[in-house]
Amino acid sequence: MKTLMDFLSLLGRSALAAAAHTGAMALFTLRLLWRLLPAWSRPRLIVQELFVIGVLSLIIILISGAFVGLVLGLQGYNILSKFNATESLGVMVALSLVRELGPVVTALLFAGRAGSAITAEIALMKTTEQLAAMEMMGVDPLRRVVAPRFWAALFSMPLLAGLFSLVGILGGYGIGVVVLGVDSASFWGQISEQMQPVSDVLNGVIKSGVFGAVVGLIAVFEGYAAEPTSAGIARATTRTVVLSSLAVLGLDFMLTALMFGA
Repeated sequence: MKTLMDFLSLLGRSALAAAAHTGAMALFTLRLLWRLLPAWSRPRLIVQELFVIGVLSLIIILISGAFVGLVLGLQGYNILSKFNATESLGVMVALSLVRELGPVVTALLFAGRAGSAITAEIALMKTTEQLAAMEMMGVDPLRRVVAPRFWAALFSMPLLAGLFSLVGILGGYGIGVVVLGVDSASFWGQISEQMQPVSDVLNGVIKSGVFGAVVGLIAVFEGYAAEPTSAGIARATTRTVVLSSLAVLGLDFMLTALMFGA
């Protein structure tokens, strides 16, 4: 009986803590919304964050995209060859990347690389009282520090996802056409005929934009709300990666059902 009561007590505390965390994040989001447009008064800060968050993430995005494309091309060829449909390899690789794997895998990699860095940076600024010093000097840290990083995450994600998909398609071409002998004209022809600019490409861009906003919001909130200790920074960074990954996967299902569901 005591074990059951302890379990229920732990469950209740966890539920209350999750509700409090969600409420704090909602209030933080409302405060941030009022600073997003004023942050454009200093576009140089946003450009700097675009370089730090987006450009410095290119290597892992491009390498991962190439390997994902190679795997898709190899697995797709093995499956399609059983039905004598290897000419559809190109569209299978392209649709898989543009619709799903491009936005989702990019968002997961982005959360692990850039999202954790954003959280750690803001949390360290809080720990060393740099944010408090800004407030003492009359500088709004949400406008000066948080908003540029959010905008950079929002803009970087669709661009990185597009590059991921492009490199993945080239990887599928390399393994399918160059190595396995699939007809090159069929590979590109199927893509141009069956891939729709709106229902496929635009929906993939919308997905990646939503993922960028969510990952960016979680990253800046966890950093801003972190406990000002080394252990607090570590916990905030871990929460950013975990919550961002779960949010991306959950949103992917909902957006896919909304965009491509029957």
